[in-house]
Order: sequence, then C-alpha cells, then structure tokens
Amino acid sequence: MARARVAAHRGVVVTPSADVGAPATRVLLVDDQELVRVGFRLILERSGLVVVGEAGDGAAGVAAAAELDPDVVLMDIRMPVMDGIEATRRILDADASRRVLALTTFDLDEIVFAAVRAGASGFLLKDVPPADLVHAVRVVARGEAMLAPALTARLLERFAAAPVPEAGVPPELDLTEREVEIVRLVARGRSNAEIGRALFLSESTVKTYVSRLLAKLGAHDRVQIAILAYETGLVRPGEGAD
Repeated sequence: MARARVAAHRGVVVTPSADVGAPATRVLLVDDQELVRVGFRLILERSGLVVVGEAGDGAAGVAAAAELDPDVVLMDIRMPVMDGIEATRRILDADASRRVLALTTFDLDEIVFAAVRAGASGFLLKDVPPADLVHAVRVVARGEAMLAPALTARLLERFAAAPVPEAGVPPELDLTEREVEIVRLVARGRSNAEIGRALFLSESTVKTYVSRLLAKLGAHDRVQIAILAYETGLVRPGEGAD
C-alpha cells in the first residue's frame, strides 16, 4: 500500500487514491487530535468509504478541501488557528455542493446552532458509535440533513421563544405561493411524500421544488429552510408540529 504524503500546506495529510472502481464517498477529516483522526479513518475505511486526507486545524481544513475535493468533511468545532464554524463557512462559500458533518465533545445548543447556521448538514458527538458515524456520512453525502430529532426540535424551539416577526412573506425571498406552502411544510418536518399528499403533487415534483428552494434561499439542507421559515415568520410558534 502506498504511503501517505505530507502536503505543502501545514497539517494536511493526503491519502493516495483508492483502487479504480465504483465511485465511493470521499471524506476529509479535520480535527486537531491525531488519535481522533486515526480512529475515524479506521472506522470509515473499513466501511468502504475513502478518506482522502486529514487536517489538524480549521485553516488547513479549508485549504485541504479546496485541494482534495471531498464529498463530506468531518469537521471538529474547537480547533486552533481557525475554529470549525468559520472553516465550515469558508468551505461552503467556496463550494456549496460539499457537505460538512460537525463534530464536538459537548452537546451545547449554541454550538449546534452555530454549526447549522454556518451550513453544516449534520452534527455528531465525538463518542458516536461507529455504525452511526458511517450512517451519518452516507446520509449527508446523499444531500440530506443529519440532525437527531431532539436537536432539530431544540433548534426550532429557539425561534419559538424569540419575538414573532410580522406576518407575510418577506419580499426579498421572492417566493411563489406554492413555494411558500412547501417551505411551511418542510418546517413542520414533513417528508417529500407527505408534502406531495398534502398538496396533491407527485413526490418527484416536490423533490424538484425543494431543490429549487435550496438554491433560491441559499440553504444547504431542509433544516436551514426550517430555520428561515421561523426567522421570517412563515411558520409561527406552535405551528412546527401537528
């Protein structure tokens, strides 16, 4: 097996390309603890995922993401030089198609909130069971959000406790009536199939609407659509669940 090489930018280890075959999810590990990176690498590679490289701080992670083109970045939140929140923001500003899974030792609401607002598609504690880690990487690689229901509920409760915005659709959103209906149902946690049944649309049509909404609103996933719905008053406190 070829040895890994140390890249020119500080703190980045680049893994040689995997064997030629069916495309596999490419993962970049960004964490200042080498033992954590080693453990995650073993778990992911044994599950058939490809770890394309490692970085030891947020700034090196931004550089590595630009060089190595990963599908998913496993991003520690608390790191030297640049924290994971700012690194996530910069990685996604450069390429919104990437997916970031935020990692932390502490399950604190403000950290979860900051990670999601920066664009992270998921949030995991570092003591996550191996099978759950692999599952989370695969879920966000498909373009879905990976937040436990309890975390999602806490995020949305944060807006339920905030002052209620004026009713109506903010003009800067430039949404059609149908798009507003879909945003509200996404914020209520409805799946594409459930939205389709409620609005008499096919599931594929709903999927197309949601994809367009993500682009129009500059959101990375459905959780960010839900947050925006609460922030703008499209969904009011108490309306998030049936």
